[in-house]
Formats: sequence, C-alpha cells, structure tokens
Amino acid sequence: MRSPKRIALILITLIAIPVLLVAIALVMFYSATAQSARDGDPMLIHTPTKARRPDPVGPSSQILFGDLHVHTNYSADSFLQSYQIPNLDSRRTPADACDFARFCSQLDFWSINDHAESLTPAHWKATLDAVRDCEATSGGPNNPDLVSFLGWEWSHGGLTPETHFGHKNVILADLEDDKIPSRPIASTPGPPWPFIGIGTLGALITEGTYSDFASFHRYAFDTLEVDECVSGVRSPDLPVDCRESANTPAELFQKLDEWNLRALVIPHGLAWGITNPPHARLDIQLEQHDPKWQPLLEIYSGHGNSEVYADFERPTQAPDGLWSCPQATAEIEFCCERAGKLTRARCDDPASADCRARVEEAIQQAAEIDSGIPLGSPTGIVPGSTAEDWGMCGQLDGRFLSSWSYRPRQSAQYALALGTVDNAPVENRFRFGFIGSSDTHRSRPGTGYTEKGRLVMTDGVDYPIPSDYNDERQSAFYFSGGLAAVHSPRRDRDAVFEALGRREVYGTSGDRILLWFDLLEESGTRQPMGSERIMPRGTPRFEVRAVGAHKQKEGCPDFVHDALSAEVIESLCLNQCHHPSDERKRISRIEVVRITPQPREDSPISASIEDPWRIFECPPDYEGCQIEFEDAQYAANPQEVAYYVRAIQEPSLAINGDPLQCERDDSGQCQSIKLCEGETKGRPNDCLAPAEERAWSSPIFIRPEA
Repeated sequence: MRSPKRIALILITLIAIPVLLVAIALVMFYSATAQSARDGDPMLIHTPTKARRPDPVGPSSQILFGDLHVHTNYSADSFLQSYQIPNLDSRRTPADACDFARFCSQLDFWSINDHAESLTPAHWKATLDAVRDCEATSGGPNNPDLVSFLGWEWSHGGLTPETHFGHKNVILADLEDDKIPSRPIASTPGPPWPFIGIGTLGALITEGTYSDFASFHRYAFDTLEVDECVSGVRSPDLPVDCRESANTPAELFQKLDEWNLRALVIPHGLAWGITNPPHARLDIQLEQHDPKWQPLLEIYSGHGNSEVYADFERPTQAPDGLWSCPQATAEIEFCCERAGKLTRARCDDPASADCRARVEEAIQQAAEIDSGIPLGSPTGIVPGSTAEDWGMCGQLDGRFLSSWSYRPRQSAQYALALGTVDNAPVENRFRFGFIGSSDTHRSRPGTGYTEKGRLVMTDGVDYPIPSDYNDERQSAFYFSGGLAAVHSPRRDRDAVFEALGRREVYGTSGDRILLWFDLLEESGTRQPMGSERIMPRGTPRFEVRAVGAHKQKEGCPDFVHDALSAEVIESLCLNQCHHPSDERKRISRIEVVRITPQPREDSPISASIEDPWRIFECPPDYEGCQIEFEDAQYAANPQEVAYYVRAIQEPSLAINGDPLQCERDDSGQCQSIKLCEGETKGRPNDCLAPAEERAWSSPIFIRPEA
C-alpha cells in the first residue's frame, strides 16, 4: 500500500512534468528559430555508396544471412539516444545502414524497421527513396550483393496483459509504388511521446548544444503536425499525409489485407522486461493470430534471448493493496525478497517489531517496483545499498544471454506450448519459425560479426555519473545483434522472401553458424526446418548438420577499402568488418527441444516443454557435426509435436557475455556481481566474457493422421 508521502510525490510529479515539458518546449522553440535549416534538420539525407561488393560464390542452394530489425535516426528513440549518449557517433540515416550492411557486416539481406509511431510522411518518403537507392547500388534485382526490404515497426504497449500486444516488425516484399502502402501503420494514434522521457530532455539541457535543441525541436514539432487518419475508412482510401494506426494485431492484419500486398509481420521483444508489463502473456493474442501474416518470430536480438519458458510469476497485488513476494527458485531471486534481507541485516535487533515493520515495508516497495511500476529503483528502498548489493535479483539466471527482467509467458517456448482456447484446440495456433536480428538503434545491421565497440555495436549505454540502478543493469543486458538465416535456392528478393514465408529459416546469436535440420521420410524425401507434416503413427527420424562460424581476422577486406574512405571505415565500421578467416569455430553439441501443446488451458505449460529432450555431444574437430535421432514415443502421442534444435558453439568472448559478472559458488549460484564500467568512466571496456554462441532451427511440426 502506498504511503501518504508516496502519494504526494506522485501527485507532485504528475503536475511538475507537464510544466517542465512546456518550459523546455518554449526554450527549444526560441533556440530553434535561430538555427539554419541545415542545423535543425534531423533527416540529413544522403545516398548509399555506389560500389559493388565482389560477386558472392556458393552452391545453388545457399544459406543467406540478414537482419530484419534495423532502426535509424528516423525512429524517435534512436534519434533521442544521439543526445543521451555523450560522444557517441549515432546520428545515422538509412543510407548509413545500407553502407554498413553491404561493407561492414556484409549481409545478404536486411530490412529497415523504424517505429511507425514517429515516421512522418517526409520520413516515409525518405525511407523508401533510401531503400530503393540501396537496392540500385547493390546490383539490381538479379543476384544483388544485398537485398533491401522496406518495412516498419508496429510498437504496441499496454499496462495490463489484456491491453498489451507487443512489438511487431512489418516486412514488405516489394518496392514498387503499387505494391506498398501509402504510409506505415502505427499501433496507436498520436506522436511517440512515450519515447521522449525526462532523462532525454535533461540530457539536452546538460549535454546538448544549440543545434541539438534545434534538431529536437524540429523532430518533435514535425511529428506533432501530422494529422490523424479518420477511422472507418479503408486504408488504401485514406490521404497519403495522415498518421494511420491499428490498435490490435487483428486490425493491423485487416489493413494489410485491404492493401492486398505481400508482407510478413514478425513479433519480437517477447520476453523483455523493458517493453512488456510483468504479467504479459501470449495467450491473449492467440485468437487474433493469423498464420498468413505471422509465420515467424524473432527469438533473439541485441536485447537478449526470448527462447525459454521458466516457471515463475512476478509479484502480484491483492485487492487489499498488499503485494505478494514470490519464493525464489533455482533460476530467479526476486528483488522484494532481497530487499527484506538487506533491510533485516541493517537492523540493530532483527527480532524487534520495528525491524519486522521496516522489512515488510521494504518488501512491499520492492514488489511494487518489480511489478513494473516505475516509481523508483531498489537502491532507494534500502538506504546505503549499492547496485552490487542487489545481485542478480529480478533476473533469469543460468540461461544464455536472457533478456532483462524476463517475462516467461512471452517466450518462444510458451508460444509453441499454447494450443487451446476455452479448452478447445486451436487450429491456427502459434506455429512460428525462428529468426534472430539485431534491433540496432545505431543504423548498423548485423552487428554480431564483432564483439568490439560495445557502445556502437549494441544499444548499451555507459553513464558518466551514478545513475538509476535499473538503468545501469539494463545496459548490462544489451548484446551484439543476432541474424536471420534463410535456405534459399537463389540470391534475390523473391527467393529470400519466399524462404521466410515457408519458415525455411533459422536464427543465430550473431555468428554465421551453418545449420540444416530435416525430417527424413521413409520415401527418402527430406522435409526441411519449418515444415508442417501429417504422418502415420510410427517413428519419425531426423537429421541435423551444423558447421561453426568462421573466426574473424582483424580489419576490413581490400574491397571495403576500395569502396569506402578511411574516415567512413573508422566512423561507421569502427575499423572492423566481417572478415572471415579459413578457420572455423567448433560446434560442441546439438540440443533437441520437444514441445507438445497443452491439452487443456489449466494444464501446466512446463509439462508440455521438454528442454533439452536430447543432447548430442559433437566430436572435437572443426569440420562440423552431423547427427540423426528418432522419436520412438511419437506413436503413443495423440497430439501434434514440435521439434527444434540448438547448435551450440564452443565458448568465445562476447559483449556482456556474463551480464552482471557473477562470482559464483561451487553449486553455480551467483553470490555477488560487478557492474561493468566502461568508456565514459575512463575504462575502455567491452565487458567481454565467455558465451556459447548458438543457432536455433525453426521447428518441424508433426501431427498424426486423424
């Protein structure tokens, strides 16, 4: 229950924030009028480098790598980060993203996905022009060195599970005027004010220049000047220059249907604590799911891993206003429990009534914060405590690069395990294929090729002065980006898009691991990852082949130096490109996950997920790993079964590979942490630690004949 002091603080804050915003807006207005159009223009439009990469070589059936989640400074949060982060070269546009994808990371395909909520008509036209320019400089439609997709992000947020639909990237197959919508479709009406925080405005005051105020002013007011589209009108019949929104996934799919175009909608950010309410769960969206539009799911990005389901619940509030504090599990300790321990340790008499009251108050305050209500941080609850005192509380421990403040009922495994609504089977349940991508907000697609340059190759931030505990910990959970890999018969737009649509794809945590996962039918036919099969009761047999990624050489290949200036290579690529050597990393093991959808809504999700179901150790060589396995239990299972595999590489150093740098006891439990201190505190530090990079296949779905 909130104390009178906390209620008063909330009321004062609610009154003070609008006053502060108005005052700052006035300052920005008068500052902006003194600047030239060039100084105040956030769009800094230029064209990609007109040079071609060497023609790719390989077999007729290729594995192509790309990034389908890329933000530039046309996104409000990316634009504002360029002010929040001192001395960071992050003022980047779609043309920079094209150059980075072609020459720095050397991808085969990419898409631009700026937040629709902050895209004005001018931004959308500039985005389309830039993507077309990128396509043209890549060699045209036949065998281009880079396929460029147009798209945007639909960024929906709600405070409760019932009103929260999360974030989804829309990827358009084509670039012709008659095959794309007139405008991106946002999630809610109105400008993107949720992205514009007091911290950003404070950074403008303390760190910003005269020109910074001008750019921010123009960006904010250009966004405000866009009129909302009227409701009840077909999307193609709306004016070109209005802001269109869809409040639910079903409404978004309807609008895409009205345009009759080729597109994919890819959910992401599933288990992130920074964008999802604490009790968010994907079953809310099951009835709105449309497999035609949503065949894929982003399982990994630079914001972490959203794969696994862990059986725990965040604190909840009872009708009397009191908060529960769940018991710790082997995988998570809650901050409310840690708050009680720290408070009790500071009592002169731990057995006294006064100490018990103080402990209970700390538990209640920490439970409220851990439930996602942003009214402070744990360090403010226990006077004198430091970030290190709070350890790994609130974080999923012992899993590969998990997202910050994990939401387990938003995970990929939870999605695959769902199968009923009102205890009736759902035919169009979630049968997602898996991809990885970066979610870069630095205009740098495919950053996972290097583990250098933490503040540019990830969305992490170093704070020059002591800051909010949660801010510092969030920065420790930003990683180099993942990749989407497609099995494609050709290297062109249609082939890549069709492979994505049929789910013949997989995701990696950034390394270019080669992976094949096939169902071996008795006829001798191979059904690849992503397949959906009806088969007689028997014993399905599978084959997995995996080859580790190339180890990287220092610097950039000669063709990059021929195409880009030394200045651009330094500022954009950080003097490190994708530069593969002849030596590969070793695949250490293959893990198989088996998931059977829950038969009833009250069936425990954990009973449907077998992770890992099988583990196969790989030989200690660098030629790859090949295994076969069968499921002798399939014949006795009356339900559909989903199988997918993880190909796990030998450990290598990764940015924030151990996010909170745990000191562990003999049993592996985290006993203490050490936050990474980096560049802005005078310590050049990429926060490197060993991690097992990996690839996740898309599942193969098998169900018995009726």
